[in-house]
Amino acid sequence: MFVCENVLTPQGWRQNQQIAFTDGRLTVIEDAPAQHDLPVYQGWLVPGFIDVQVNGGGGVLFNQQRDAAGLAHIMRAHRAHGTTAMLPTLITDSFAAMADAATAIKAARAAGVTGIIGVHFEGPWLSTARKGVHSEQFIRPPTAEELALISDAELGVVMVTLAPETVGSEVIQQLTDAGIRVFLGHSDATAAQVNTALDAGAIGFTHLYNAMSPLQSRAPGMVGVALARDCYAGLIVDGYHVDPQACQVAFRAKGREQMMLVTDAMALAATDAQQVPFFDTEIIRDGDKLTTPDGTLAGSCLTMVEAVRNTVQMCGVTLQDAAIMASATPAAMLGLDTYGRLSVGCHADMVLLDNDLNLVQLWQQGEPLHKDVHACQP
Repeated sequence: MFVCENVLTPQGWRQNQQIAFTDGRLTVIEDAPAQHDLPVYQGWLVPGFIDVQVNGGGGVLFNQQRDAAGLAHIMRAHRAHGTTAMLPTLITDSFAAMADAATAIKAARAAGVTGIIGVHFEGPWLSTARKGVHSEQFIRPPTAEELALISDAELGVVMVTLAPETVGSEVIQQLTDAGIRVFLGHSDATAAQVNTALDAGAIGFTHLYNAMSPLQSRAPGMVGVALARDCYAGLIVDGYHVDPQACQVAFRAKGREQMMLVTDAMALAATDAQQVPFFDTEIIRDGDKLTTPDGTLAGSCLTMVEAVRNTVQMCGVTLQDAAIMASATPAAMLGLDTYGRLSVGCHADMVLLDNDLNLVQLWQQGEPLHKDVHACQP
C-alpha cells in the first residue's frame, strides 16, 4: 500500500489517495488518513496506457518476428514508456504472415505475456491509392480463409483496419457479428461509402487524417465523416503525422470519449537506432521522424508517454483528457471494463508521471517497472 498525491479516478483527480492491490487487481483507492506511515509518491498517477496500434519497438517489428518471444520483446520495450496493454499490429502482408501472427498472439497469451490483449490487423484489405508504406503486392480483397483466421476467439480482442471501397457492407457486418472491431483507414472512399460502412458496423478510424480521403467543402471524404459521426478515431500526436491545430480540431469535434492516442510505433521506437530494413526498402530516422528513402512517412518512433506529453504540451489538452484518451477510451472501444480505469476491481495498471510528464514509475498488474524507484517516506 502507498499514498499518491494526485490520482486520476473515473470521478476526476483525487488528492492524497492511498492505493492497494492484490493479485494484480486494485483493492483500495480512498482518502489517506491524516496520520499514516505509508510511503508517499509525488506526481500524477494515471491509468496504464493502452496502445491499439503498435507495429513494433525495441528493434523488433511484428511482421519480421512473428513469434511469442518477439511479442514479449515489443511489450517490454513499450512498457518502459508507459504502455501496460497493447494490440500488436501486423501491417499488410501475405496470408502466411497473417497465420504466423495469429499463432504468435495465441502462444503469447497462452504463455502469460502480460499486456497482449489481442491483435490488430492493419490490412491487407486496403486501397492502393492510400497505401502509405504498405506493400502493394499484398493488398487484396478479403478471402473466406482470412475471415476465418481473424475470427478465432483465442486471439483476444481483434481489431482490423480496412478500406470500405475494398470490403463490402456484408463482410463488415460479418466481422462485427464476430466481435471484431472494424476500423476504416488507408482508404480513398467517398463520404457515402464511409457512411455505409459505419452503418454496417464499423466503429472507428485508424490514424485520423493520415492515408485517407480528406475533408473538402463539397466532398467530406473519410476525414469529414470521421469528425462528424459518433465513432472512435486514433490519432498519432508526434508533430509529424498531424499538425497540432488539426489535432485540436479532432479533439474538439470528438472529445475524450471518442479520441484515442496511438503510437503506430515501428521497430525503431524505444531505441536509438537510425535505420532498419522494411520489406523491400528501409526506414530511416531523422530526429523523431521516420520515412522511407522516398520521403513517405513510415509509422513513428513514438511511445505512449510521449504521445500523452505531446498532446498536453503541443495541443493544449489537459492531462486528465490526454490520459483518458490513452487509457479509458481505448479500453471502452475494446470492451475491456477492467482496464483503463483506476477503480477497485480493475487491473492494477498505473503510470506515475512527474510535473514535466516524464515517467517515474509504472505498475503492470501490480508489478513495478523500476525496482529501485521508491516513494518518499512521510
